[in-house]
Amino acid sequence: MYQYTEFDRQFVKARASQYRDQLKRWQSGQLSEDDFRPLRLQNGWYVQRYAPMLRVAVPYGELSSAQLRVLAQIAREFDQPNAALFESAQASQDQLGAIPLKNGQSVHSKLSSGYAHFTTRTNVQYNWIPLDKSADVMDLLASVNMHGIQTSGNCIRNITSDERAGIAVDEIADPRPFAEIMRQWSTLHPEFAFLPRKFKIAITGAREDRAATAWHDVGLHLIKNADDQLGFKVMVGGGMGRTPIIASTLREFLPWQQILNYLEAIVRSYNRFGRRDNMYKARIKILVKAEGQAFIDQVEAEFKDILELDGAPHTITQAELDRVSSSFVAPDTGKQRSASAQQPVASGDLEFSRWLQQNVAAHKNSELRIVTLSFKRLGQAPGDATADQLDLAAKLADQFSAGEARVTHDQNLVLPWVHFEQLSELWQVARKAGFARPNIRLLTDMIACPGGDLCSLANARSLPIAQAIMARYQDLDELHDLGEIDLHISGCINSCGHHHSGHIGILGVDKDGKEWYQITLGGSDGSTLSGTPATGKVVGPSFSAAEVPEVIEAVLDTYRAERLAVNGKQETFIATLRRVGAEPFKAAANAVRLAKATTIKAEARLAEQAA
Repeated sequence: MYQYTEFDRQFVKARASQYRDQLKRWQSGQLSEDDFRPLRLQNGWYVQRYAPMLRVAVPYGELSSAQLRVLAQIAREFDQPNAALFESAQASQDQLGAIPLKNGQSVHSKLSSGYAHFTTRTNVQYNWIPLDKSADVMDLLASVNMHGIQTSGNCIRNITSDERAGIAVDEIADPRPFAEIMRQWSTLHPEFAFLPRKFKIAITGAREDRAATAWHDVGLHLIKNADDQLGFKVMVGGGMGRTPIIASTLREFLPWQQILNYLEAIVRSYNRFGRRDNMYKARIKILVKAEGQAFIDQVEAEFKDILELDGAPHTITQAELDRVSSSFVAPDTGKQRSASAQQPVASGDLEFSRWLQQNVAAHKNSELRIVTLSFKRLGQAPGDATADQLDLAAKLADQFSAGEARVTHDQNLVLPWVHFEQLSELWQVARKAGFARPNIRLLTDMIACPGGDLCSLANARSLPIAQAIMARYQDLDELHDLGEIDLHISGCINSCGHHHSGHIGILGVDKDGKEWYQITLGGSDGSTLSGTPATGKVVGPSFSAAEVPEVIEAVLDTYRAERLAVNGKQETFIATLRRVGAEPFKAAANAVRLAKATTIKAEARLAEQAA
C-alpha cells in the first residue's frame, strides 16, 4: 500500500493542528456557527440527526493494521454519546414502531455506539463522537496518516477504486498509482474547493468493473489501444440521487500522461457552467445531460487551451509515475507464511467449500488469494464494525495479509495478500471471529445506508428493513440456491445505499409523514455479474415497512419459478429478470399489497360483527 512521505505526514498533522485551533476559537465564541460550519465540513465533521458524524477518508480503500487499530481506538474511546442524548434518540426510534416478521417476531431499530461504519465509497464513518472531542480524534488519525480532508463539501472527494487493485487476475494496469497522483493533485486544489456540488471520481484498471465507475461524476478505465499503449477511457456525468444517470463516454482513449490535464478541463468546465441556483440540479450529471455535445466540445476546447496555452502543466511524466508506483511494491509474504502453522485443508467441510467459493478470489500471484471478510450478520447493521471487530480484523491482517486490509464498495473488508496454504487456518480463525459467513455476493451481503436511524436527510429507516430481510434468509442452503443477488437499500432519494444499481433496490420515501418504501428491479453497477450499468425500475406502488420483507420474498419466489437451468447451472436472478421481463415480478409484489388489504378488511368485518 502507499507509503506516506515526510511531506504527506507533516501535511496531515498540520491540518489537524489547524482544526484544533478552529475548534477552540468556535468554542470560545471567536468563530460563529456559520463561520465554523464550513471549516468542520472541510475536515469531515457533519452534524446529523442526533449527533455529529465524522467521515474519515480511506483513499482507494487501503488500510494498514495500524490504521485499523486506531479506528478501533476511536470507536471504543470516542464514539460514545451522552447517555441522555442516546436514550432520547432511542426513544424517538421506538416511536416509529417495529417491523413484524411472518413468524410472529419483529425487528426494532436498536441504536448502538462504539463502532465504525464502512461506506460504499470506501470511507469510514462514526456517528456519536462529540464535537468537543473532535480535535483529539483528528490528532489520533494524523498519527497514522489519516484525516477527513475533502470527505465533505463541494470539492473533489475521496478517489475510489477496485478493492482488488494491483492484484486482480483481470487487471490491465494497477490503478492505485494514478489514484494517488489524482489524490495529490486534487487535495486542496485552489480552483476546485468550491464547486457547484460534490465531485466523485472512481478508477479501475481491470476488465471487470468492480468500482461502479459509470455511477460517478468521472469514471476512469485503464485500457490498452490497438498499439498496446496504455491510456484511459473517460466517462463523465454519472450519478444517483433524484435523477439517476449513467455516465457518458467523453474519450474512448486518452494517453495516461494527459489524464490530469483532461480532468482539469472537465472540472474547470463544470465549475464554470454548473448550476449554483439549485442544489438538486447542480451535479455535473445534470450539466452533461442538458448540454450534451456542447459540454463535450467545451471540455475539449478547455483541454486544448491547457495543452497549448498553459503548457500542459499537469502532464504525468514516466519518472513521476515510477516514483509513486514505487510506493505500491507487493509486500514480502514469505515470512508471514513460514511463521504460520500449516493446517490441512478441510476439503470435506461444506461450509469451508462454500467459503472458498464465495469469499475467496484468485490473485495475480498464483501462490496468493484475495479473501473477503463478511461484515453482514444478523443483529448488526450492514457495514458496521465494532471496536473489537476492528481489532480482530487488524490481527487477521497482520497474521495473514502482510498487515493490509481494504474496504470494499459492498461494505466489507478484504485481505489482499493471503497465502493459499493458509486458507484453512484463516477460515478457522475468521469463523471464530464471525467474519467467515460464506455469503459474499449473495442476498444477505446487502448494501445499506444508515437511513432514518441516524441520518437527518432520510425519509425512512434502512437498517430495520435490512435486518428483517437478513432474519428471513439465514439458511445458507437457501441463500446459495438463490445465487448471486445485489440487494441495495437507501433511506432517501440521495441514494447513499445505491438502490438504483441493485438487482433489487429498496428506497425509503415519506408518505403523509409515515415510512414507505419503493421497490426497484433490474439495476446494475456494471460488474460482470450485473452486466451493462442500468437503473432499476420501480415495481408497483410504495409498500409499508411491514410489507417489504414479504414483497422481497414474493419477488424471489417468482425468480425460482421462472428461472431456467443453463448448462447444468441455475440461471441468475438478474438473467431471469431480463429474460422474462418485470411483469411477473411486479404482479407478485402487488399481490402482497392485495393480500394485506384483503386481510385488513376481513379483520375489520370480524371486529364489527363482534362489536
